[in-house]
Amino acid sequence: MNNDNFIKINYEFGKRVRFLREQRKLSQEELALLSDINKNYLSDIERGERNPTLVVIKKIANGLNITLEELFKGIGGNSKKSSKFNNLFNN
Repeated sequence: MNNDNFIKINYEFGKRVRFLREQRKLSQEELALLSDINKNYLSDIERGERNPTLVVIKKIANGLNITLEELFKGIGGNSKKSSKFNNLFNN
């Protein structure tokens, strides 16, 4: 997987986090508190400027009260409801 694909995945992940946060009518500050991460770091993630660790991703999922699968739905060409993230790194 080339660097452009990683950048694209970070951007798609950030858009997904923002969509789910706004759907729940949460501010960045509220989600950051619920997720136990820094508000500025969350902002960077939403803009696709960070490459969060699995621990941070799990914290965000917990803050949104969703599964990791739900958090990753539609990212990296992974749109099947029952998929297990296999398509994230295929290319």
